[in-house]
Amino acid sequence: MSLITNVMDHSLDDGYAEAAARKKSRGEGGLPKTLRAKLGLAAGLVLAALVVTVGAAQARVAAPVVAKERQELIDRIDRETSGADKLESSVDELRDDVSARQRAALKQSGGSAEADLVSVLSGATAVHGPGVRLVVNDAKEASTGGEGTNPRETSGFSDTGRVRDRDMQRVVNGLWASGAEAVSVNGQRLTALSAIRAAGDAILVDNKPLVPPYTVLAVGDGERLSTRFQNSADGLYLHALEDDYGIRATISAQGDVRLPAAPSVIVRTAQPNAEKTEKGTS
Repeated sequence: MSLITNVMDHSLDDGYAEAAARKKSRGEGGLPKTLRAKLGLAAGLVLAALVVTVGAAQARVAAPVVAKERQELIDRIDRETSGADKLESSVDELRDDVSARQRAALKQSGGSAEADLVSVLSGATAVHGPGVRLVVNDAKEASTGGEGTNPRETSGFSDTGRVRDRDMQRVVNGLWASGAEAVSVNGQRLTALSAIRAAGDAILVDNKPLVPPYTVLAVGDGERLSTRFQNSADGLYLHALEDDYGIRATISAQGDVRLPAAPSVIVRTAQPNAEKTEKGTS
């Protein structure tokens, strides 16, 4: 009976009990590692799904608000643009009225052809006549940035295939030097006080931003003006931009081009020489 009782009380070898106790003391007891890993993965997936669900719900709630704000901004831009267009139209009408009154006053006071010539050359009067139409555009694959250095003379910009303000300066100066009598860029009449500058990637003409393509109209002897410009240093520079950087340019002689008057021709510093004026009238 004692043997049977001993077997019943100690059905497992004491070594198994000692091994189990050691595992428990080292924290290795409980669930198997594979099961714990699966449970952890499942918990992580549940947590990720919860985060995505909450984020989607918040985005769904915020979407109408964002769309409304965006539409309000678009509407405001449209209203401001429309208002600016109306003001610009009013300015053009007033400018035309002032020019007409000036011409009428000059005629009444004995105005001469020389006064009309000065008005035309100064850009104060809209003009038309034969000339050339030059369209300059960015390269087809133009970008907003580049790593290479553009060897264009003193441009200071990276080579991105974009037309720069210095390029337009050379084009305009080349047309003047080739015999142009009046020049405009994208409808902006140039005068002796005009400036072509850059603001980021945009080109400014008299502080008005322009976008490509840049259409340059010049009044002059059409065929002769076109030939002289293309053979000039500035015309060759433009051809080099086409060959080296993919900038696109086309020039054609026109039978009649029309240029508007300059927005404002105000002289703040220069004054006529009184002595020469008196000598000329005496």
